[in-house]
Amino acid sequence: MTRFDAPLYTQATRSLREEIVTLQALRLSEAIRKRQLSCREVMQAYLDQIDRMNPEVNAIVSLQPADQLLAEADERDRQLAQGQWLGWMHGMPQAVKDLAATAGIHTTMGSPLFAKQVPQHDAYAVARVRAAGALFIGKTNVPEFGLGSHTYNGVFGTTGNAYDPSLCAGGSSGGAAVALALRMLPVADGSDMMGSLRNPAAFNNIYGLRPSLGRVPFGPTPELFAQQLATEGPMGRSVADVAALLRTQTGHEPGAPLSIRGSDDLAGPLQHDFKGTRIGWLGDFKGYLPMEHGVLSLCESALADFRDLGCEVEPCHPDFDPERLWRCWLVHRHWLVAGSLGQAYANPVTRAQLKPEAIWEVECGLRLSANDVYKASLDRSDWYRTLMKLFERYDYLLLPSAQVFPFDASLDWPRAVGGREMDTYHRWMEIVIGATLAGLPAISIPVGFNNAGLPMGLQVIGRAQADLAVLQLAYAHEQLTQWVRNCPPPLLGDAR
Repeated sequence: MTRFDAPLYTQATRSLREEIVTLQALRLSEAIRKRQLSCREVMQAYLDQIDRMNPEVNAIVSLQPADQLLAEADERDRQLAQGQWLGWMHGMPQAVKDLAATAGIHTTMGSPLFAKQVPQHDAYAVARVRAAGALFIGKTNVPEFGLGSHTYNGVFGTTGNAYDPSLCAGGSSGGAAVALALRMLPVADGSDMMGSLRNPAAFNNIYGLRPSLGRVPFGPTPELFAQQLATEGPMGRSVADVAALLRTQTGHEPGAPLSIRGSDDLAGPLQHDFKGTRIGWLGDFKGYLPMEHGVLSLCESALADFRDLGCEVEPCHPDFDPERLWRCWLVHRHWLVAGSLGQAYANPVTRAQLKPEAIWEVECGLRLSANDVYKASLDRSDWYRTLMKLFERYDYLLLPSAQVFPFDASLDWPRAVGGREMDTYHRWMEIVIGATLAGLPAISIPVGFNNAGLPMGLQVIGRAQADLAVLQLAYAHEQLTQWVRNCPPPLLGDAR
């Protein structure tokens, strides 16, 4: 029989391991804090689940020795016995995205150039998770340097989708999303430049939040001011778990001067009455964005959910040339990638170990002038002002999280979408750049499956720094639909 109190009870016929890994992160935290579960039991349950699931999908890499992890769990149990509670993640297994520095654990960035790199420090967001009591069991797989929404690299190989391991997991937080969906982690960190928290969430039927610009401190990094596209953020199997991890990651960091001070605006409840809330549906930007058959119709069908919540939903269109936005995006991305990888490119020996897409980004960046970058900055500013004009009428904006369903994992990227040729390795994810360039909070929420059983998500975008408001609408939708609870990956069998 289970040792859980009634609110934690699932099914008496399941094993304790299955019960543990099925618990949402906040419920697991409560069970540990009340000592209904030991940290050792939790660690062993997750290690067993990784042994069972990870060979199918290759989501978790650099897994640490089991005896070491169990010893660390025992130490957390001793702390609890002495009345010491480090925080809501006390004793909770975590695998950090392999782009974020983790002290004492390989951080490869999916590149052969860094295959043996073991940092001596944690990234800011990682340090906060460690301080909250988490135990780091390894890393989650990424594309090389996080470039591309398809998780494969020359160090660890390809990560398969949780719903079909032969298909793409999304990226660059693909390993994190798959590990969450298959109950190998209770909650997960990720990062997002071009939809890397949103696309893999959509492809694996979970939640991924790109926070507002500066909400989660980025770094440490040599460049403190130019990097304003990427951000770290939370992923989870419930909106409440996403909100809990965001509160841990957020807050000003002296070494990150653009980070937001304080997190009081995240302290409110997730429950909210949405009667009369105004929502603008961006769709495919009046046909500008090519879509795989079924993506747009599936997302459009989810608009009825928001009407059921009392929202007023209507189509809208920003008064901005989307091709101008794409050109703006390319300049910013080329410039930043050329800056970060320029040294590796300059050396013929290390250049040979970069994937073609990384070389292309750098070479495009090296051709840019200072005026090109300045002009793109003006374009980006105009885009932000355009969205602020839309937010005078609407409280939220919605659009799909991806333009395609999960595709064959043996492909490097889709060469055509909706009958249109893709002219870059990432144009098939153009739909995510709007929130990034505006620095707005955006969460991908599950909205169902196509006839092949493949999941899709919808982006909910809010006003600047309105992260809590975005979480509140996502939470209301979750209570109405329960896609994660009701539609687990087939690999899990009967476990829900």
